[in-house]
Amino acid sequence: MAKANKSSSGKKKPSAVRGPGGPANQPSSMRPQLEKASLPILMRLTRVPRWLLVVGIALCLFLGLVMPRSLSWLGGILLLIVAFFLGWLLALSWPVINGQSKFLRVLIVIVVVLLALFKFIGIL
Repeated sequence: MAKANKSSSGKKKPSAVRGPGGPANQPSSMRPQLEKASLPILMRLTRVPRWLLVVGIALCLFLGLVMPRSLSWLGGILLLIVAFFLGWLLALSWPVINGQSKFLRVLIVIVVVLLALFKFIGIL
């Protein structure tokens, strides 16, 4: 519960929780929509064994990288699936991770998207 502070006019106003960088961040207007839309998917994913989810994403990544040139478009699609999943998890966890973790996770998503782009172009 937040403590109530009295202002100069005598009215009570709730005090904001301060973090290391200042007052608490207010969520953007899209954040609640993302969380609400993600809830049913997350509930279904909690019913799936964890190993199956890890194996599925790892398999998409592996197959996306090793597809031959004749099927490079399919490899690109598989890599985009991995990038979308990682980006979605990043967006959901954004408020609770620190700056270094944010940087590394964004970098990983960018690398996977670039790999998918290279697959579509035919470089990989």
